Amino acid sequence: MTEQINNSRVMRCVAYQNGVSIGDVSVEDISEVLKQEHTFVWLGLREADDTLLAKIQEEFGLHDLAIEDACAAHQRPKIEEYGDSLFMVLHTAHLAEDQVEFGETHIFLGPRFLVTVRHGASRSHSRIRGRCEAMPQQLAKGPGFALYSIMDFIVDNYVPVIDGLQQRFDVLESAIFEYRPSRKTIEGLYQLKRELLQLESAINPVIDICNELMRFHSGIIPKDVGVYFRDIADHIKRIDQAMQGMREMLVAAMQVHLTFESVRQNEIVKGLAGWGAILAIPTMVFSWYGMNFKHMPELDWEYSYPAVVGGVILCSVLLYFRLKRRGWL
Repeated sequence: MTEQINNSRVMRCVAYQNGVSIGDVSVEDISEVLKQEHTFVWLGLREADDTLLAKIQEEFGLHDLAIEDACAAHQRPKIEEYGDSLFMVLHTAHLAEDQVEFGETHIFLGPRFLVTVRHGASRSHSRIRGRCEAMPQQLAKGPGFALYSIMDFIVDNYVPVIDGLQQRFDVLESAIFEYRPSRKTIEGLYQLKRELLQLESAINPVIDICNELMRFHSGIIPKDVGVYFRDIADHIKRIDQAMQGMREMLVAAMQVHLTFESVRQNEIVKGLAGWGAILAIPTMVFSWYGMNFKHMPELDWEYSYPAVVGGVILCSVLLYFRLKRRGWL
């Protein structure tokens, strides 16, 4: 018995001829549509299951290893060649309540088709498709231009994430210099650094992917389309420079935070030492009079008690103001 395909995971499947849409296509009819001249199919999937991917493999003639990777949603960013088709993995990112959520987009690219499989946190590609359909002359160059549009869209979405991380850093940095250091601040800095490292691991491989698409695979991506990926690589380099600057500022902020914390602890230790010195005066005097010697000075003097108490208070007050001037209290 044949397993039923879950069509809810198929976002849209459209055939294009000479850059113009000729209508939606069912998954079962893809192989027939691909037989037409100057036609390619753009298929978008969301969280595709094994059954749907098996059908996609049958319709497009995809490699087993590429399908196996597409089934697993935890892949590193990469590009791999399987015969006359390419398989790519790109990581997506966007902000949700000031936290970075990551996802993956798996891409199958051939001379006559483009298949995207989105996993996790990722935005719809409907705007990309609409923008490409508004440029039929560019879309007539084949699925390579559609691939450029998708990659450009993913890279553009990195920018608001970087801006969001920068805003969080500015708040934490202000907390360091305006208020006393706290555990919450250092935890926020550490969380920010971890998200920045995750974002770097998602972004940096895209440069290598763009370079490979520019230099190789001319049978799938025409030379006049390959130059578009240079723009994506330049965009990634600018983003990487911004992340490097933020990473250096994060390290500096952590060091400043620890320095302020050390200074605060030193102030506390100095205060405790100052009060300890003040308390040492009455402790020493009263310990003398607690030894119960028979012949002690001033035992028979009428004003011995107030004189001793007054002397202790006077010495303590003088020591207090001396330590106060020196910044110990």
